[in-house]
Amino acid sequence: MQAEGKVFKYGDNVDTDVIIPARYLNSSDPAELAKHCMEDIDKEFIHKVQKGDIIVANKNFGCGSSREHAPIAIKAAGVSCVIAETFARIFYRNAINIGLPIIECPDAAKEIAAGDDVKVDFDSGVITDQTTGKSYKGQAFPPFMQKIISAGGLVNYINDEQ
Repeated sequence: MQAEGKVFKYGDNVDTDVIIPARYLNSSDPAELAKHCMEDIDKEFIHKVQKGDIIVANKNFGCGSSREHAPIAIKAAGVSCVIAETFARIFYRNAINIGLPIIECPDAAKEIAAGDDVKVDFDSGVITDQTTGKSYKGQAFPPFMQKIISAGGLVNYINDEQ
């Protein structure tokens, strides 16, 4: 499994309220949520993001409330992966549950810049900044988590297994 795209870069403590503002939580439609993804931190994000692009952030990405709407909005906006120094644990679990690949790698999170082209190999955990030529070793996904992500989330994975 791989992801490849242009980087959108954010700092520490990007919380679920800026990923998808509470005023839009009256909808659970992924396409509707995607329209407002990141708008309180980056008004241009939804106009610039392309299918496959990657979010890179620093510490504690996805902190705040436990809403699944946040990873759903990111995935529906076309983001193929989120790389961060660390993730809030509930966001980490929600992302896997809905099939959004995320990977922790402090060095990559610190050094990769906005606009860089990045490739992620989930089998090995290797993150390659194709703009600078530098590679980083992130945490590889165990095979069972790769199956969940490939299936599009936990519910699909369980349904496929039956």
